[in-house]
Amino acid sequence: MSARLAARLAFAALLALAAGPASAQDAAPDSAAAVDPAATPAEPARRRDGLEALEPALAENAYHLSPGPRPYLHRLSVTPAFGALGSERLFAMRVAYNPNEWLGYEAELAHNPGQAVHAVVHRLSLVVRRPLPGRLQPYLTAGYGMAVVLPGHSVNADAVTKNLLALGGGLELYIRDDLALRAEMRRSTVFGRQANREGLVAYDYVEQTLGLAFYRTLRP
Repeated sequence: MSARLAARLAFAALLALAAGPASAQDAAPDSAAAVDPAATPAEPARRRDGLEALEPALAENAYHLSPGPRPYLHRLSVTPAFGALGSERLFAMRVAYNPNEWLGYEAELAHNPGQAVHAVVHRLSLVVRRPLPGRLQPYLTAGYGMAVVLPGHSVNADAVTKNLLALGGGLELYIRDDLALRAEMRRSTVFGRQANREGLVAYDYVEQTLGLAFYRTLRP
């Protein structure tokens, strides 16, 4: 090996030794970032049974309720309910939207099965409330709709459509922020005609329902 070649190899070894510590220092911040807990994604909130919670606040307490008055602004609720209209059963599906805190618009489709006749009710209502802290939330409601009275097999008659007005109130018991038990009572008046009698005849019924209201927030 010539002296010139040996000198070149020695010079290359010195450069490698000099570059080694600098490279290690450059790599250190990356390594630290890799193990830094703040730089890694947060673990999803999990419940005690190991399942991942869609709502982090419900991971530890399934019946958690946020403090302060219940928020209704831009809230959508879907309420399946059952009960009675007069002496007959009533099954209803209600969908409501709140454009502000105290007022809501609700659409309803209900079925009132009977012995001789049965009715399909579709109605649009206003729901007025004052949000309160806590789980109990009272409200008032008023609505107008149509009741389509359908004859059963024992009656040979055509379907009849009647106007319907309803006025009443209810109470929600919040189980958690997005779920409430809803009880309601209304006075429903159906306007129609009676054979051999002139003018409109009003039939009053007491409507009582119990249901579950599922709440979601719609972002504007």
